[in-house]
Amino acid sequence: MRRFASCLLLAGLLAGSAASAQPAPAGDGLPSTPQPLAVLQGLDKITARIFTFEAAIGQTIGFGTLKVTPRICRKRPPEYPPESAAYLEIVEERPGETPVQRFSGWMFASSPALNPLEHPVYDVWVIDCRARSAAR
Repeated sequence: MRRFASCLLLAGLLAGSAASAQPAPAGDGLPSTPQPLAVLQGLDKITARIFTFEAAIGQTIGFGTLKVTPRICRKRPPEYPPESAAYLEIVEERPGETPVQRFSGWMFASSPALNPLEHPVYDVWVIDCRARSAAR
């Protein structure tokens, strides 16, 4: 059921991605625009520490044994209900072992449980999509 809901939202987000000047509609028909930075949070369940990190689209960020790569990040304009969604690829790389893909799909800031990373040690979720880094 959650895969079906995720597919519906994904279809809406991708529907307008080919249009260059117009924002793409989200799954509910509201516009969203691509952003160059994904803001993510990660939880290390062993130490109970939460980390916030930014990754440019296509950039791979290491988090523990995970390598997180955002491929697309879309955000609604401020005049609409808030929503950010990112297409993430997450690979686990342990020393001496073959890398294993742990997640590939859309994550939504407003519904992190809709399509979560299922891992015994780490959680990763989308917080926001931004035009530039907040760090100065």
